[in-house]
Amino acid sequence: MHATPVSSDPVIRYIETESPIGMLTVTSDGNAITGLFMETYRHAAGNRIEWIQDTSGKDEVLSTARGQISEYFAGTRERFELPLHMAGTTMQREVWAALTRIPYGETRSYGAIAAAIGNTKASRAVGSANGRNPISIIVPCHRVVGANGSLTGFGGGVERKAWLLAHEARVMGLRLGTLRRGD
Repeated sequence: MHATPVSSDPVIRYIETESPIGMLTVTSDGNAITGLFMETYRHAAGNRIEWIQDTSGKDEVLSTARGQISEYFAGTRERFELPLHMAGTTMQREVWAALTRIPYGETRSYGAIAAAIGNTKASRAVGSANGRNPISIIVPCHRVVGANGSLTGFGGGVERKAWLLAHEARVMGLRLGTLRRGD
């Protein structure tokens, strides 16, 4: 996650991009990605003074994000390289940073994330912060599962979480299969 200065411009630009899990809305403050929301999302995108759709492609951050999201769904991108601005509490930002360190195709429990941020008793707080992640997929909150491996809640719906995890597993399986055949 890259630290980016907050824009003084109260305008939020956005794009909509189709994906295998439905329409995604990606937002930018002109300097960094501020949100990635699915058609159904538990927490609102926040109150902004003005939202403007970027139909011209002038917002380079949004254009880059669109390309990287397409690569992710095509199975050719495992890690996003985008400037991010995530407004939240210190605890939320620590959790979100920890989410970016979960490797592609792997999962972690809420307890493991709590341990990663140095607070082993914070599993519930981790769950709350995970659920309020404003930049889903890019900050991979879908990779957090229950202690027993169960698919717990997901702001975009558990069915989308299952699809994203299965997608990453398929891509990893194809890569491993290709490596085995090439031995």
